[in-house]
Amino acid sequence: MLLLGIDLGTSSIKVSVIDAHRQKLIVSVNYPETETEIIAPEVGWAEQDPNLWWEHTVRCIQKAHASNLYNPKEIRAIGIAYQMHGLVLVDKLQQVLRNAIIWCDSRAVTIGEGAFDDLGHEECLTTLLNSPGNFTASKLAWVKANEPYIYEKIDKILLPGDFLTMKLTGEVNTTTSALSEGVFWDFSTNTLSNKVMSYFNFSESFIPLINPVFCNHGRLHTDVAALLGLATDVTVTYKAGDQPNNALSLNVLKPGEVAATAGTSGVIYGVSNQLVYDKESRINTFAHVNHDKEMISTGVLLCINGTGIQNSWIKKMVGDKLSYNDINGIAGSAAIGSNGLRMLPFGNGAERVLNNKLINAHIHQIDFNRHGKAEVLRATQEGIAFSFRYGLDIMRENGLNPSIIRAGNANLFLSPIFTSSFVGVTDTPVELYNNDGSVGAALGAGIGADIYHTAGEAFSKMQMIREIEPQHVDLYEELYQDWKGLLIRQLN
Repeated sequence: MLLLGIDLGTSSIKVSVIDAHRQKLIVSVNYPETETEIIAPEVGWAEQDPNLWWEHTVRCIQKAHASNLYNPKEIRAIGIAYQMHGLVLVDKLQQVLRNAIIWCDSRAVTIGEGAFDDLGHEECLTTLLNSPGNFTASKLAWVKANEPYIYEKIDKILLPGDFLTMKLTGEVNTTTSALSEGVFWDFSTNTLSNKVMSYFNFSESFIPLINPVFCNHGRLHTDVAALLGLATDVTVTYKAGDQPNNALSLNVLKPGEVAATAGTSGVIYGVSNQLVYDKESRINTFAHVNHDKEMISTGVLLCINGTGIQNSWIKKMVGDKLSYNDINGIAGSAAIGSNGLRMLPFGNGAERVLNNKLINAHIHQIDFNRHGKAEVLRATQEGIAFSFRYGLDIMRENGLNPSIIRAGNANLFLSPIFTSSFVGVTDTPVELYNNDGSVGAALGAGIGADIYHTAGEAFSKMQMIREIEPQHVDLYEELYQDWKGLLIRQLN
């Protein structure tokens, strides 16, 4: 029996197929080979075409099949992980009305700030656990105010994973976790927030059927099953945003457990059994995959927009023909601290950790006589690690004090420069595992299909690759304080 996981990322689609009983990865593929474009019609905007997501998903699944390492007809269930906070609008014919406004788009910041003030800070934080900020509800309000000709055609609003489910099954539904990441969910009543819907004058008919994260979200449409070479009784049994899903993939489900990821954006995600919120909304709290009316399970999320995207940008600037391994090797020839060169990695939209300020990325203290390619590449990764520390300190202020952090052996955690900088500056060990988002989604499908009776059973064979202990902690502290001083001056 096989399970298929889809990870709808910003840069590409990733698909993994696993043997359900052995919990063993059979094949994992990406599509496309080059990073998917982020469309930016205006400064601070970020969009992608949902139909392109679907096209890439189809091609990615077909690419996995082409490995000939398994029989596609043995796939029983599908799980979906997806980039969070994106807004997809469809009409009654399930046709996309405009490009998706994705997670790193900043156009709705002022709308969210206005809602925060009008609804009341205390009211928002105690019920929504967040400011409406730049999340999906505020993005929808922007469409209503600026594109009424599109708004009037809306039948349903979807998160990216809901859209993919719709394309696979023809069913239109969402989850509590998805609505919470869009800041549509009232945690005090465990229902759709009447205050948010009334304030923005949104029709409740826009909201699809609300399902649990783990359940039957729909059976493959006959035509889709034929297109993908799958059995017609395959069901989508799990869907979650990429960060709750990353935590699931690392078996981070209990209070106090913490996961991290460093893809296009970077995240530290801690699980709590409390309705935690930050008074300044610099970190955010959403419903975790196992949250329900009987048991509070929230995910406290620190996000750094400018993570892998900064490393990717630098790669293009210094020579796109270099591999990331080449870059890591060159960066490793520079000393810790990059000989005084500092980089602020905030060039991918407004940062919640900076109170939704848009300060862009900056290179500081560059000396044409002392700094070369190695220092630039190392300072890039150190700056990203330092931004994680800045955010982790905010999480610590709010009572989350991880003694260890779990991460997938992927993206920037493949870089010894970034990983040693991250561990050194946070003074927190990191455990690395081979599981990634698409594998987590596949295992999530197994939970949703009742192949596994508990989440613990789904991850019973997960093994740690290695643990990285902090080194040079005092040196990294000194470097961080220098970096932080530059950030504070930039903010002021």
